[in-house]
Amino acid sequence: MGYRALITGASAGLGAEIARQLAKRRIDVVLVARDRARLERLADRLRLEYRVSVEVLAADLTDREDLERVAHRVSEAGSPVDILVSNAGFGVYDGFEVSRIDDERRLHELLSWVPLRLAHAAIPGMLARGRGWILNVASVAAFTPSGTYGAAKAAVVSLSRSLSARYRTRGVRVTALCPGLLDTEFHVRMGEDHLPRLPRIAWADTARVAREGLRGLYRGRPVVVSDWRYRLLRPIIAVLPDRVLERTTTTSE
Repeated sequence: MGYRALITGASAGLGAEIARQLAKRRIDVVLVARDRARLERLADRLRLEYRVSVEVLAADLTDREDLERVAHRVSEAGSPVDILVSNAGFGVYDGFEVSRIDDERRLHELLSWVPLRLAHAAIPGMLARGRGWILNVASVAAFTPSGTYGAAKAAVVSLSRSLSARYRTRGVRVTALCPGLLDTEFHVRMGEDHLPRLPRIAWADTARVAREGLRGLYRGRPVVVSDWRYRLLRPIIAVLPDRVLERTTTTSE
């Protein structure tokens, strides 16, 4: 029997790349995002190139009814989801003192509540089947004082570690993937007019990040920092004062 994966934020960027890599492994996929037209175009490409079954589920995960519709699909016993990838996200570029509180709430709902809700929907069925994989896309921002985005991603890392410790021996593996800067649409959607002029080496390759995240998930690693440049930085981050980190941190996906 084949496997099926559900990926949120699948219409572009890291989500679309994870969907492609899973389809390449002949894993059927359920694509979730707000833009149905973009999802349909991706679905057509995956079906044509990899001959897998692809479902499209257009949903705004900050809308309660849409979220519950996706949670129902995750928990559906007749066509189970074996691999859950919670990737959907956005950032708030405005400083905390001037940001809109509605935007801050939406950010925390999408980044921390949605992965919890979908994991809660997925795990009972995974335990009953004796197998399951959950990949929660967090960020290296989780380890830095990088505003409300980092706070939400820190919650995702903590949740993933907790679920991994609790359920790994029962066949369910949970991983928090923590990438750094990715060259995707993330910053454009956040509303930045331009990015800092960083050298090319500062940007991680999306395909490599997806590959490392899936590899870590299969191996049962609770936290994966991707890629090598950010793994080198993590020990330094742990010893730098918060005031220094706060001045040098840029919100990343």
